[in-house]
Amino acid sequence: MDFIVAMHTDKGIKKNTNQDSLFVKVANTSQGKVAFSVVCDGMGGLSKGELASATVLTAFSNWFTGSFSHILNSDFSDEDIKTQWHNLVIRESNRIMEYGQRNGVSLGTTATVLLIAKGRYYIMNIGDSRAYEIGDRVSQITKDQTFVAREIERGNMTPEQAKSDPRRSVLLQCVGASKVIEPDFFVGEAKKNVVYMLCSDGFRHEITESEILRYLNKDVLLDETSMKDNACYLVELNKQRMELDNISVTLIRTF
Repeated sequence: MDFIVAMHTDKGIKKNTNQDSLFVKVANTSQGKVAFSVVCDGMGGLSKGELASATVLTAFSNWFTGSFSHILNSDFSDEDIKTQWHNLVIRESNRIMEYGQRNGVSLGTTATVLLIAKGRYYIMNIGDSRAYEIGDRVSQITKDQTFVAREIERGNMTPEQAKSDPRRSVLLQCVGASKVIEPDFFVGEAKKNVVYMLCSDGFRHEITESEILRYLNKDVLLDETSMKDNACYLVELNKQRMELDNISVTLIRTF
């Protein structure tokens, strides 16, 4: 499997800082090419959210170039990836919480992580950043760990009610601000000729799934330039529609 990738981020029209952290990488290995991406959204209402998101991002980047490179040549299992990622986020969450306690500040971050290796995808999610698979339609892989998503699942709220509920931004957990971290994991077959997208919540509030499909489908994303241009276009469209949050997206196009 081969990949082309792109990413784009913008602080948006209101905030003075960008508390999102993101990367996307492709590596040539003895087991074929692998792709890896992370999106972390530092808590907008908490001080030093950018420090929290950057801390988690750096930890996963180091994992990719360190621990993962060591296990790649072994016959690793799905559980091996889950265990290493779970241990990593617990360690980093404790570090961030200890930093906050020492300095009298509150900080935290979401974390959405995607690895494509050996024909499979591995996704971890904490918070409300998202992972999507874009083929003939836009399919959300992750589930938001938010108050309103939980209430919708329980039948206590409709999606329309959730859009205007004042608690729509309340997270059930995040890295660095929750004493107990329970990530969601998703594992499946990685498909050729689709687009895998990670995004912070600011990317998806003001645009529709039909717009995402129109500008980020496999037939229009043919090279890095078109991927970057279309990602930028949708970010600017969010801003034109008065999205106030930081806006971030990473794209992996498979072949």
